[in-house]
Amino acid sequence: MHPTTALPFVKMHGLGNDFVVLDARAHPLPLDLAAVRLLGDRRRGVGFDQMITIERSDKADAFMRIHNADGGEVESCGNAARCVASLLMQENGREAVSIDTLGGWLQARGGAQGQITVDMGEPRFDWQAIPLAREMNTLRMDYSFGGFSHPGAVNVGNPHVVFFVPDAETVPLAEIGPKIEHDPLFPQRINVEFAQMIDRTQIRMRVWERGAGITRACGTGACATLVAAARRDLAERKAAIILDGGTLTIEWAADNHIYMTGPAAEAFRGEIPPSFWTAVDAA
Repeated sequence: MHPTTALPFVKMHGLGNDFVVLDARAHPLPLDLAAVRLLGDRRRGVGFDQMITIERSDKADAFMRIHNADGGEVESCGNAARCVASLLMQENGREAVSIDTLGGWLQARGGAQGQITVDMGEPRFDWQAIPLAREMNTLRMDYSFGGFSHPGAVNVGNPHVVFFVPDAETVPLAEIGPKIEHDPLFPQRINVEFAQMIDRTQIRMRVWERGAGITRACGTGACATLVAAARRDLAERKAAIILDGGTLTIEWAADNHIYMTGPAAEAFRGEIPPSFWTAVDAA
């Protein structure tokens, strides 16, 4: 059963990582896999890297549900957390909000010049927490692909593998990203980062996101990259992560929590007409 009235949405992005945000707090939205995929199609739908559904929560100001463009549901999204936090702050007039996700409970606060900081929680390193298919040291993994080797693995609400490379720009990301994502070593698939150390406080990073492909920014990927670099003493525990879409400031603080700071932008608002779902049924 699809919506029978126009469905409002907000198009937002965090450094070019873009989202369609739907509000399901008043009424549940019965959107199936085909609907998510068509809505995410940049030619036939609205287009997004992730679809975000805001739902009611008994533990936080709201629950954030996340679907990738391929329709798969995932646990966490840092850039989306800033966008949802921005909407909730506008709505309730507060400078701090809480958001529940499948990947954990998040706290966000507003700052100067539209910057939003999200407490992304504590990183996890155990091979079973990533998860990996077999026991392995996640600091420096016994794994290689396409000439790239010994990455680090971090779970920051969702799974990441981080390769350190001399030049991130030359990595054939579109070619090897999907192959690593679907490697049997990663039973829940994996987000893939290639990081180039500029210095101890600046890291250039490119990302292949699980279920979305190459995106201009990935907040959890930036968090995982900083943590993986700091674990190897390649970086300080606070650094600028330079993404295709801009820069995020990531701090792995003394309390073992990761704090991500960056912007959230609203692009436009619109409505999905009832006739759209006819195309879904016909697809």
